[in-house]
Amino acid sequence: MAAKSVFITGTTGFIGGDAFYALHKAHPDWKYTILVRSEDKGKDVQKQYPDVKLAIGSLDDSKVIEKAASEADIVIHTADSSDYQGAAKAIAAGLRSTHSSSNPGYWIHISGTGILCWYDMDNKRYGEAPLPEQAYNDLEGVDKVTSLPDTAFHRDVDKIVLDEAAKDPSAVKVAIVCPPTIYGTGRGPANQRSRQIPGLTETTLEKGFGPIIGAGETEWDNVHVHDLANLIVLLSERAASSEKQSDEQEIWGPRGYFFAENGKHKWSQISALIAKEAKKQGVIYTDETKVLDVDEAQKKLGFQALSWGLNSRGEAKRARKFLGWKPVGESLEEWIPESVQIEAKRLDKA
Repeated sequence: MAAKSVFITGTTGFIGGDAFYALHKAHPDWKYTILVRSEDKGKDVQKQYPDVKLAIGSLDDSKVIEKAASEADIVIHTADSSDYQGAAKAIAAGLRSTHSSSNPGYWIHISGTGILCWYDMDNKRYGEAPLPEQAYNDLEGVDKVTSLPDTAFHRDVDKIVLDEAAKDPSAVKVAIVCPPTIYGTGRGPANQRSRQIPGLTETTLEKGFGPIIGAGETEWDNVHVHDLANLIVLLSERAASSEKQSDEQEIWGPRGYFFAENGKHKWSQISALIAKEAKKQGVIYTDETKVLDVDEAQKKLGFQALSWGLNSRGEAKRARKFLGWKPVGESLEEWIPESVQIEAKRLDKA
């Protein structure tokens, strides 16, 4: 496999940091350019990866992003990638400016399955079980996934990326990776902490109970961060491969939309497990859970609590079929004791 040049955003973040760790370990001979907000941030990354080239700028620095994208064979966009239109437009412009059907550029874009919560949000269904029509998959059901209502979270940026995927799919080859709840400890140089599960654990330790939104029947899928990183590596390796296969249109372009899950959970059950484990470790006094309505939850716990009261179900068939992706990480339930230990130490409650 020939060495490739890769531009990656978000290496100081959770997803990007772990993905870069896995990719650099697999392909240390590739040339990497990373977007960082400052030289100091860049030096922190270069302590772990002295061979990387820095592109100094924020997500508002379109010219910096466009130039770095134009010089890359592969772009991996993880930095606030699901919600920031400007950076997506700059990446598209950069790749388009220097690539053609004879020399294609590749774009791996990270979205998020919060996009599947649209029905509950639009209909104010908080804490209720998922309806049959809220079950999505990325293979037979990919057209449904790529045509969600504009009210959906992340949909505005997804549309930018999907539009680019359809323009000239032979010149700029696009794949969207859409992870659900991510758990596990990252291996990147800076932030190694996810949001939803650590946030729920932190809330449980601070409030002394496991919060449940409404009826507590909502469900999400989940994936270990190392398995998510492996999926990004597999896509990068397909991009770098000189052997183009007959399934290219199933990986890149308008159909190249990949969920990434290895299990599902009910938020009320996870909340109860966290409370039980926290009591076992002696960091809270009881293992009780407490039902909150959505307004009370947001008032007490912030906007993050909203996701615990919404449904997001998206089956990852595409990566398993076309990339041979095989998640091997421990389950979410198995990781909860470690999550409690980490948050207790972080909050000086250990």
